[in-house]
Amino acid sequence: MKKIFVLTGEPSGDKLASTAISKIQKDNNDIEYLSVGGVNLKNIGIKSIFELKEITYLGFTSVLYNIFKIRKRINQTADEILKFEPDILFSVDSPDFTLRVAEIVKKRNPKIKTIHYVAPQVWIWRKNRVKKIKKFIDHVLLLFDFEKKYFDSENIKNTFVGHPLIENTGLNKININDLVSKEKKIISIFAGSRNSETNVLLPILVQFIIIMNKKDPNYNFVFHATDENKEQIIDYIKVKNIENIDVVSDENMKREILSNSIFAVCKSGTVSLQVCNANVPSIIIYKLNFINFMIFKLLVNVKFANIINIINNREVIPELLQNECNAKQIYNSVVYMLKNPDIRKKQLEVCNETLKGIRSKTSSSSEVASILSNSLIS
Repeated sequence: MKKIFVLTGEPSGDKLASTAISKIQKDNNDIEYLSVGGVNLKNIGIKSIFELKEITYLGFTSVLYNIFKIRKRINQTADEILKFEPDILFSVDSPDFTLRVAEIVKKRNPKIKTIHYVAPQVWIWRKNRVKKIKKFIDHVLLLFDFEKKYFDSENIKNTFVGHPLIENTGLNKININDLVSKEKKIISIFAGSRNSETNVLLPILVQFIIIMNKKDPNYNFVFHATDENKEQIIDYIKVKNIENIDVVSDENMKREILSNSIFAVCKSGTVSLQVCNANVPSIIIYKLNFINFMIFKLLVNVKFANIINIINNREVIPELLQNECNAKQIYNSVVYMLKNPDIRKKQLEVCNETLKGIRSKTSSSSEVASILSNSLIS
């Protein structure tokens, strides 16, 4: 029996991995799996060696505070992988955790094939990582076609598979009328998948909603949560006693809510691609503590936080970062966008054109599943 160890480091990677692996499972039942994963991998029957939340940290200072715990988990994970003796170590995103584990595993057992999905963003910072990756990663799966040049330059095997957040899921429409009022327009809110992100952004976003309600109460606000942070968001909102806020974590429901939204306020990250793909105008927000922000400023090689803006080298989607990420500024930006349909239309036109360049021929998950399956028999 062939074996695959699936290695993730946060909820978004767990979701990506489960989508690809579920497609392998449809065609091949004769594979044994083990993982570091979350609820999505669990839902398709793959056991995790420990809770994903135990290694999900955000920011340099959080990592520093937990450095010994993280190092222990890295070594423990590597030991469990080597004990499992997989044919493939399939690592997904979270490079500061997954690639460190892969490096140890490859060094101790070179026979294990190492395939990494979601290339580290060497075009943003730490370009020298490419040379290091060459020593222990056999195949890198790229979300963006422009990344190929960085890995081709070091003769690292790589494949552009496209971005999974912009593929057609083929899911059936569902009724959302029981959740949100048909009389009110929907604004989708994305506060992040990590608890550490939500802790920072949730109070700001709720205050934005309070301001918005005072000016115009004719909107429904829906937080798009993960299974990991849904209760955290619900508990916070309960205290505020605001009637026109809902929280959803079901993927079908989130997709339907988004497709019926007139606008979105998004934490900076790849979820903004999903918003663009749904043809919903948006703004981007993000906030780090001062120390983390200064470290980022020293290290990053790009002017923007959002991938659409980075690709276009201009602010297609407005970004409110750090001090500008406050309730009043968010309110002003949202109202400005809602009052200017031509600006919203232009944003969507540029976003749609940009998405064409990062969409795979079939689907990202299908291409990843095919590569993994072929690697098992080659």
